[in-house]
Amino acid sequence: MNDGERGTAMKLHKTVVLVGMMGAGKTAVGKELARMVSAPFLDSDEAIVAAAAMPIAEIFERDGEEFFRAREAEVIARLLRGRPAILSVGGGAFLRATTRELISELGVSVWLKADLELLWARVRQKTTRPLLMTPDPRATLAGLLAEREPVYAKADLVVETLPAYAIADTARAVLMKLATRADVIEGVST
Repeated sequence: MNDGERGTAMKLHKTVVLVGMMGAGKTAVGKELARMVSAPFLDSDEAIVAAAAMPIAEIFERDGEEFFRAREAEVIARLLRGRPAILSVGGGAFLRATTRELISELGVSVWLKADLELLWARVRQKTTRPLLMTPDPRATLAGLLAEREPVYAKADLVVETLPAYAIADTARAVLMKLATRADVIEGVST
């Protein structure tokens, strides 16, 4: 039976916020998860780009990371107050304590945990990652991962993303974790 043929309709009560490093699969998994639970998919980076009418790399260059993080927090707060959805947030968003607290209050955070090799394989060809515009982007990524993992570990739920997993496999793993939270979703058959 596929996800659309389940006897009981799934109902999302809170926004599910996917957190983790760039390359962890937040957008791809988020879109698939949204399809599975018939909920909207939102991406905070896309919302920021739309509001600013410029790419994130340009915002970083023109206004700096702190300015970007403040606007990011505002956008995430607005999206959390809307209809329950699946929300993908930028890799640094969860580092801000006030954003983490708001996510915990209004939604549920799910850390898509990936190791350095998988992350590097996914981001090494991308030119849209302002934090990796350094002489040694792999070392920069490793440093960011080491710095951020203790904060990501504060997420409500953790799902490992593995190289052998297809996007749908990871989305199903997230759904199974969410099924343990009746305050977040109902109607998930395990």
